[in-house]
Amino acid sequence: MSRAQPHLVARLQGLGTTIFAEMSALAEATGSINLGQGFPDTDGPPEVAEAAVAAIRTGVNQYPPGPGSADLRAAVAEHQLRFYGIELDPASQVLVTAGATEAITAAVLALCEVGDEVIAFEPFYDSYPAAVALAGAQLRTVPLEPPGWSFDPERLVRAVSSRTRLVLLNSPHNPTGKVFSPAELDAIAEVCVARDLIALTDEVYEHLVFDGHHLPLSSRPGMAERTIAVSSAGKTFSFTGWKIGWVTGPEPLLNAVRTVKQFLTYVNGAPFQPAVATGLRLGDGYFSAAAQALRQRRDRLEAGLSASGFAVHVPAATYFAMADASPLGYRDGVLLCQEMPKRCGVVAVPAAAFYPAAAGPSPLVRFAFCKRPEVLDEAVRRLALLVG
Repeated sequence: MSRAQPHLVARLQGLGTTIFAEMSALAEATGSINLGQGFPDTDGPPEVAEAAVAAIRTGVNQYPPGPGSADLRAAVAEHQLRFYGIELDPASQVLVTAGATEAITAAVLALCEVGDEVIAFEPFYDSYPAAVALAGAQLRTVPLEPPGWSFDPERLVRAVSSRTRLVLLNSPHNPTGKVFSPAELDAIAEVCVARDLIALTDEVYEHLVFDGHHLPLSSRPGMAERTIAVSSAGKTFSFTGWKIGWVTGPEPLLNAVRTVKQFLTYVNGAPFQPAVATGLRLGDGYFSAAAQALRQRRDRLEAGLSASGFAVHVPAATYFAMADASPLGYRDGVLLCQEMPKRCGVVAVPAAAFYPAAAGPSPLVRFAFCKRPEVLDEAVRRLALLVG
């Protein structure tokens, strides 16, 4: 969906402006409801916001320590122990980053040589191939097949070659909303251990699970010493603009990631770091209530999409629902997403953005439901115009 850029290096050709920025710009230009880009339209917990304000007012405005503030690193370690029973040394096994995107990119740059291969499950978030391309590595894919978005373990085994360095796993998964099962995690772990691979896990939706439970891959046998886990405050606390993320894992791998990260952003978000520490220490009630509220919004949008004729793949987690537009007569989700702002004033993202090497069009479209109920209701009303 990008034009060639004459001054851009060859390995990054085809990336261009992200589809999310394009669709958000389209929403603004047409006055459409933006169900494309995954950001909430309300702020997160007031006590977390107030902690950021207090930090600014008390002078927490200069460079924080390179690995992140000691209190936030301690809060991340407490969080991992509290929710998953994973023990970490906050001084050597936690690194604060400028959101999850920087964390993933820094990890790939640090751990992959030119010509190495990275395995990812397709569809996948659009920053993954960009990070791999920046490293001069090659991306190999294992498909997730609807309706359950399952994968064939044998295809994962066959995807591994002598050049494979890393397996990139996103669970809970964007864009499908899948939560990888214990059996699937064990299958991935078995391949990683047998072939001595590193795992990089994107877990930013860890607390936004409606059906099932999130289990970190690092908790599976043999994986603690070979897994770099990534998460962030943006999705959990609805402060996506703060861009506070973190990486956890064994010290040797963290040291490699830290070496690269320091030359990307160096440090970031000094007053937001103590605020995120406050958020991570909120009671269990906050985390369960946030997931329940989002679940209700998922159900609200799913009902509206179904009534409009879409075949919805109901997500078990995340902000997003994938919907099949073929019952509406659309075989190409890109065409539908281009027409929807004019036809009904709603913007979504075509699944083609998550299948960059696809041979043909896909009827799948991703809708974000992390919006206020009244916004979702208006979007549903507008979507009905597609079949009206």
